[in-house]
Amino acid sequence: MRENEYDAIVVGARCAGSPTAMLLARKGYRVLVVDRATFPSDTISTHLIHPPGAAALKEWGLLDRLVATGCPGIDKYVFDFAAPDYGPFTIAGAPGTDDAPLAYAPRRTVLDKLLVDAASAAGAEVLEAFTVADVLIEDGRATGIRGQRKGEPAVTERARVVVGADGHHSLVARRVDAEQYNEKPPLQVSYYTYVSGLPMDGRYEVHLRPGRGFGAWPTNDGMTVVIAGWPRSELVANRGDIEGNFTATLEVVPDFAARFRAATRETRFVGQSLANFMRKPFGAGWALVGDAGYTKDFITALGISDAFRDAELCANALDEALSGTRPFEAAMADYHAERDRRSLPFYEFTAELATLEPLPQELQQVLAAVEGNREAMDEFARVGGAVTSPADFLSEQNVGRLLAAAA
Repeated sequence: MRENEYDAIVVGARCAGSPTAMLLARKGYRVLVVDRATFPSDTISTHLIHPPGAAALKEWGLLDRLVATGCPGIDKYVFDFAAPDYGPFTIAGAPGTDDAPLAYAPRRTVLDKLLVDAASAAGAEVLEAFTVADVLIEDGRATGIRGQRKGEPAVTERARVVVGADGHHSLVARRVDAEQYNEKPPLQVSYYTYVSGLPMDGRYEVHLRPGRGFGAWPTNDGMTVVIAGWPRSELVANRGDIEGNFTATLEVVPDFAARFRAATRETRFVGQSLANFMRKPFGAGWALVGDAGYTKDFITALGISDAFRDAELCANALDEALSGTRPFEAAMADYHAERDRRSLPFYEFTAELATLEPLPQELQQVLAAVEGNREAMDEFARVGGAVTSPADFLSEQNVGRLLAAAA
């Protein structure tokens, strides 16, 4: 195969990789996207797409295809807190905007196949069941990959840029020694399962108590995903009885626990605990997108929506670089800066929630003031829906307005 036959090779074909490949292919670039999986296939995921992610799918012409799979829309976010200084309170609001009013939570068997097919339809070459053994580094620059499909000889493929969309354990990131910063240790461990007979009526529910948290939302085929977690410090003590600890966690909200007991569990429990970090998402001949460049705890279920956002930011920057419109370093530095600008407030907010410790007193006061105020509850739901930055919601001016309205 000729050197630089591809403009870009994308390693990983799920929620970050396939959109990146699709967008680059739609701009006329020669793109190869590879993944060790075959599609459709499942992967560990909260699989919630907040309204901005749904807006991206709509812009890409894919939302109608998703809706056609029978995935229900979610139009209400419900947050149930126990605040030691202010008592229990519940905030229920609409998470979206007029342009993107709904969230969706498709099974990854559905979503990832849809995205892979969209990348292929755009003109990207897709190689499934392809394991990348190494990233080629020549004169300090990433120039391609070496790998093979099962049962076939190893091959070398070259490109002008290698994009790592291969998750938080990214081989690409390791191979290029991507700088890691803003690190936080794993804060909680969660397990999830799918149940039938637990209707959610278009609701995404999150229940937080000191030391415990759980959530539930609807997905394809009339199923509901239920996820429950506890502090990472309890990982070893609790892993001998996942089901017992899971059901005990739900009992902190007896009404929900009763609904869960009346439902039918359809799958085994699947769990994960994630470290939190950001990586510099570019260097000589390479870029990172999705969890490969920025991983955070899944308590806010931001992974897919952020992956869609960053795929678009990265593809636009690569277009500027590959077309010669701007130098690679300048275009990708802007991608890096914009990603961090949008991500950092949510990153810190996510980490604060993931400790499962009592909320800071100031935040308790604000949220207690929000309860019952329809406009204010919608504002907070839009924070949970990744529409409004926590930094904007908790700004001095906005907090003063919310407290004054409550008074």
